[in-house]
Amino acid sequence: MVTNFVHEKSSSLKDVAYAEIKQRIQNSVFAPGRFLSERKLSELLGMSKTPIKAALSRLEHEGFVRVSPQQGIVVRELSLKEVSDHFELRTVLENFVVRKIVGRLTKPQRATIEKNLAAQRKASKALDVPQLVELDASFHLLLCSALGNDSIVACLAQHRARMHRVIAEVMACAPERAVDAVREHTAIYKAICQGDSAKAAELIQSHFDTGRQYLFSAR
Repeated sequence: MVTNFVHEKSSSLKDVAYAEIKQRIQNSVFAPGRFLSERKLSELLGMSKTPIKAALSRLEHEGFVRVSPQQGIVVRELSLKEVSDHFELRTVLENFVVRKIVGRLTKPQRATIEKNLAAQRKASKALDVPQLVELDASFHLLLCSALGNDSIVACLAQHRARMHRVIAEVMACAPERAVDAVREHTAIYKAICQGDSAKAAELIQSHFDTGRQYLFSAR
């Protein structure tokens, strides 16, 4: 029993460390190019180096940091190719998703998506960019979740998490993009509800093309 308790506590600390460091990277508290120290992270989060080391290993695997004997631990900057690859992947997968869920949304699914869109409109009027970035990610994951394919949801969630900081920076510099994105999301949802798979796919393609242009122009 004691062994199980220690294991559960250790796993919990790893998860906490992972979430805390990841959040700081996504919010640019730990900016690209910044060097991280296990010792300083341990002091900052008030835990031993063991969960910190495990968290950093996971973050390295997911592409948030780079760890090497020569350079140490450094926060990674996404390359233009990685940004382009991200949009190609999401365009293909979400095009498939919207075509599949046309005419299949349940009442609870529609209610959840409509609640998200209402929150987006509210945040848009207030120009609450951090909230819009979070709601943007949630909207796309809600569409994918409606399909019921856990592999697609997990894949897109991981890729979107890596793009979070870049998207947040672009929307902060160009809040009009955040406002436009809300209208685009609404149009995509309407096409899905109206049973127009071709229109929904066309709109999701346009949505990602526009997002890609903004990100590339900012970089």
